[in-house]
Amino acid sequence: MRAIAGLFLILAVPAAAQPSAARPGQLVLVVDAHVTRPPDLMRLSAGVVTMAASAVEALAANAARMTAVIAAVKAAGIADRDVQTSGLNVSAQYRYVAEQAPQLTGYQARNMVTVTSRTLADAGRMVDAVVKAGANDVQGPEFLLSAPDAALDEARTAAVAKGRARAALYARAAGRSLGRIISISEVAGEAPQPERKMLRMDLREAAADSPILAGELQLSVQLTMLFELEP
Repeated sequence: MRAIAGLFLILAVPAAAQPSAARPGQLVLVVDAHVTRPPDLMRLSAGVVTMAASAVEALAANAARMTAVIAAVKAAGIADRDVQTSGLNVSAQYRYVAEQAPQLTGYQARNMVTVTSRTLADAGRMVDAVVKAGANDVQGPEFLLSAPDAALDEARTAAVAKGRARAALYARAAGRSLGRIISISEVAGEAPQPERKMLRMDLREAAADSPILAGELQLSVQLTMLFELEP
């Protein structure tokens, strides 16, 4: 666990300049704390993009390849609940030339599924399997924590401890005694996750067991703490 606190001090100032959260004899601190955890989930999107002269042909070719991709996903041990269609569309494709009407060149069909793997050791093998089965649009991976609450509670506890310690320091420096905590509020926001990478592979270029490194996730909590300062 690694905890870092970033603090901002608001002391009692004349009424015209006081922030709304602070009153004379009060101290406001903004505290950040972070914890790290290894991820236990990997999510990626695997899709098939096909082109044909007609929409029906494009969709039919897409369906055949996508059926093979889904079969490869399930053969890799992914449960039905962890495979979800995330996008299906068919669109006309045009060629644009200056001062000419757009010319229809065919139709594109795209079908994407989102796959969640709960066995990170097999992640590279799964990516290779779906590409070999026909996927030509792979996006990800995104690493996640299935149960982040315990880690976030650890960060909250660390943030409160940091806030208390810094408040006591500022009170001593100001020649005051630290009183009770008047309020604690948590700044809403998503826990940071690793940057989502875009993985593009050609059907015939996938190497065996593509290396995928999970690393660690950083989860953060930011608190605003209001303390009472006593004489």
